[in-house]
Amino acid sequence: MTVIPPGLAARFTAARQIADAVLLEGYVLYPYRASSAKNRLRWQFGVLVPPGYGKDRAEHSYQRTECLMEPRGGDRLAVELRFLRAQRRTVQQTTADGSFETVERLSLADRVLVPWDEGVEERIELLLPVDELADGEVVRAFRLLAGADEEAVREDGRQVGRLLRRREQLDGVLRLSTQEVPGPCRAVRLTAVVENTADWRPPDDTGRDGALPRALVSAHLLLGLERGSFLSVTDPPEWARAAVAECRNEHTWPVLVGGEGRDDILLSSPIILEDHPQVAPESPGVLYDATEIDEILALRTAALTDQEKREARGTDDRAGAVIDLADSMPAEVLERLHGTVRALREVTAPPAGPDTDRPWWDPGNDPAVDPDHDQVLVDGRQVGAGSRVLLKPGRRRTDAQDLFLHGRTALVEAVLHDVDGSVHLAVTVEGDPGADLWRAQGRFRYFQPDEVEPLEGA
Repeated sequence: MTVIPPGLAARFTAARQIADAVLLEGYVLYPYRASSAKNRLRWQFGVLVPPGYGKDRAEHSYQRTECLMEPRGGDRLAVELRFLRAQRRTVQQTTADGSFETVERLSLADRVLVPWDEGVEERIELLLPVDELADGEVVRAFRLLAGADEEAVREDGRQVGRLLRRREQLDGVLRLSTQEVPGPCRAVRLTAVVENTADWRPPDDTGRDGALPRALVSAHLLLGLERGSFLSVTDPPEWARAAVAECRNEHTWPVLVGGEGRDDILLSSPIILEDHPQVAPESPGVLYDATEIDEILALRTAALTDQEKREARGTDDRAGAVIDLADSMPAEVLERLHGTVRALREVTAPPAGPDTDRPWWDPGNDPAVDPDHDQVLVDGRQVGAGSRVLLKPGRRRTDAQDLFLHGRTALVEAVLHDVDGSVHLAVTVEGDPGADLWRAQGRFRYFQPDEVEPLEGA
């Protein structure tokens, strides 16, 4: 195994929190039982199947990552290919004569064991000088041999069955190369291709289930420079935009990971992410569900029946950990998950007096905003309370009722800012016989600045 330098290893450790979330995204879905329909079609992201599985399939046998990096003299590149290996588990029960027979379920006091594909984490590591890549493509083939093992299942001191686990042989290759990029700064384009090279073709009666044990599941790359940096593919500097636009990323997407402002570690993910993604600090643990909603999942999981929890614990050790987490979660942790709002504008502390009891989201609690006097620039003109505008609702973000107001004139009553920093214009429609009533009750129609046109003389 390649030894990654201590400095890079520490940075990789921090980046793996995000990489682990990618690795196990959708690994097992609520209610975490193998019998659940949604858990019968698994492994949805980054599945690299054997090339002989068929070119007309929805899944592919390779990933291609291209990005720009700025290495320094004598720099080294660390590459970590990470994926899950599907390990097929068979359940057998002890018979009266001491032999074993394969069964669909084995009921124990604390769990119900069923056949299942477990995910075993695998890593392929490389460390090589960047200058070596300039001399030509570097190819590293790898092979994980087939294997099998068994685990005795005991209850009350006696063996009641066993679990048989089998792993198929996996073959793959990593291809790395660089190319100089012309421009004002020294940069090179890194190309990293991961391929499944298994020499396997499915029998006529074998579908995706036969390919999965020979696939690289949730495959992704962690790339790190010992001294240099990577350029963002999502938001590159102006001088590099044209070169970044020429990068070919297939079946994966590279993003910067690590703390905000770090640019020495890059994650090439089969799930599209933004630069510097973060795991929610309130999250009490990994729930393995796609697009996790921690509070709902924790409450729903805790509400499962004892029998359902036994089935989940017998499905997978990771599912069992989710059940234990939900059962042991303190009330204060659940409270922390409830109603979390991110990216709030900074609100100045309110002055002392009777208004200090107002909630934080009340505009009257923030002296930085004044709905009655604030203005917003629309088509080069200031628009605020008292302005007349022509309504031009956008089709993509309004409901059908708003579309009926297209071309009507309206009076702006207030300029409002929401907690996400967006601006909204509260208006009453001119000619509406109920306008005075709506105004008295503080009930308005709301449009964004690009959905109105200022009227001359307003």
